[in-house]
Amino acid sequence: MTYDVFIVGGGPSGATAATDLARAGHKVALLDRSGRIKPCGGAIPPRAIADFDIPMSQVVAQITTARMISPTGRAVDIPIENGFVGMVDREHFDEFLRERAAEHGAERLTGTFLRIERDKDGTHVVWRDKVSKDERRSLTKLVIGADGARSNVARAEVPGGDKIPYVIAYHEIIKAPPANDQYNPDRCDVIYDGRISPDFYGWVFPHGKSCSVGMGTEKPEADLKAATADLRAMSGLTGCETIRREGAPIPLHPMDRWDNGRDVVLAGDAAGVVAPSSGEGIYYAMVGGRVAATAAQAALASGKPKDLALARKLFMREHKTVFKVLRSMQDAYYKSDDRRERFVSLCHDIDVQRLTFEAYMNKKLVAARPMAHLRIGVKNLLHLSGLVRPNFT
Repeated sequence: MTYDVFIVGGGPSGATAATDLARAGHKVALLDRSGRIKPCGGAIPPRAIADFDIPMSQVVAQITTARMISPTGRAVDIPIENGFVGMVDREHFDEFLRERAAEHGAERLTGTFLRIERDKDGTHVVWRDKVSKDERRSLTKLVIGADGARSNVARAEVPGGDKIPYVIAYHEIIKAPPANDQYNPDRCDVIYDGRISPDFYGWVFPHGKSCSVGMGTEKPEADLKAATADLRAMSGLTGCETIRREGAPIPLHPMDRWDNGRDVVLAGDAAGVVAPSSGEGIYYAMVGGRVAATAAQAALASGKPKDLALARKLFMREHKTVFKVLRSMQDAYYKSDDRRERFVSLCHDIDVQRLTFEAYMNKKLVAARPMAHLRIGVKNLLHLSGLVRPNFT
């Protein structure tokens, strides 16, 4: 079979692209390595549920409070007003998305991407079948690379694809304890503490019957397992049964180019679209899959490879400003424990709380409260300059 689009990678980005393209009537292949579960806190905003028709059966917990914890152990609880943060289990969520793509007509293939070859007949994706171990060649018009932060498609085909900055994320899925003074199944804990992560953060994210406990860092010398053990100890989770352990790179900067100007376009982690500061990736991966599918349809319809550039243009048109603000916040506050202490103190402010979660829920900056933005800007400068002391009262 000759495919219209061959998608490498079956995570939320690749599966979303496959669903959209198959729904539009295109012949689609979705290649995925069976059995791999990406380490992920599993948080999705209500907008993701609405935009991508995610059934509530996939939401294993509804978080109504976010707790920010400073290096000195001071905590700020932020209520999530007018909604919730949904939590999904990637082991089941990703498979649901792949199966949905298949139900709409995408052909699922299980194996490992090897390379792209081109000849007089066109573009061929060369991959190794997981069961037979045979090397196979699939003829396609276009390729979507949705194969993660260390994307082999990006490295081989797109300028800059081998230079994406990333943090290493590690987490342990544990059996959730009963609710107690330290653990609340309706609350996400975010730990800003250099002992856990010298340049990012640690987390305790409930998943219903289980819980994700982990951290991320750009520092190669950091001991991720030891830091996670310390995090479990300080959170009263040492004695909980460990279900599985996972680690993977998470990119924190969108690539300057997402296509090769010919027959390949990137999506999701492969394009670097994970939010700075928060590390949020599921929603943005799905958006990345959708804009890649849109660009692919445009290129197929026009016959013009330049239309593949539409993917990045569409994504950045809506999310560029948010990514810039989050990047600036990470650069400003994650450098030291003193800065992290001030950041958590700033989270105590009611304006910060409301605007932060309104932006998170809706995935855009809130422009309706200019005076609140002005107050936040002034408070931010005061905290960064050290003219005010961290305040948790």
